[in-house]
Amino acid sequence: MKKTTLKPFMFVIPLVLLCSACSIYHINSEDVSSDFYYPKASINDVVYIENIQEKHEVIGFITVNTERNQRLSEVMQKLKREAAILGADAITDIKSDATGQWKKLPAQEILGNGYVRANFTASAVVFK
Repeated sequence: MKKTTLKPFMFVIPLVLLCSACSIYHINSEDVSSDFYYPKASINDVVYIENIQEKHEVIGFITVNTERNQRLSEVMQKLKREAAILGADAITDIKSDATGQWKKLPAQEILGNGYVRANFTASAVVFK
């Protein structure tokens, strides 16, 4: 009888668990300005403002695609990081939308909606 060892499985099992436990973010940005803006040194230099009263210019649009059950604070960090790369002073006009047929599904406590994707979009702006 042939002996089998568990050594190959000891590598595969943790790898599968690691990959299945993390959320995957897909981040897109579109630069719509013809001017160049220097990237910010930190995401702390980018603020979120719901209603901007000051004069500003939209320099880009950012889309973060992630699992629908992600915290907004985590998504906000991704939006701010991409806005900092674009050189924005602030992000505004954040919208969320679950995609496709998954939008109709109610929240599932057992599965946690890990299979349901959502798009979060924001406008990146600079103050004049």
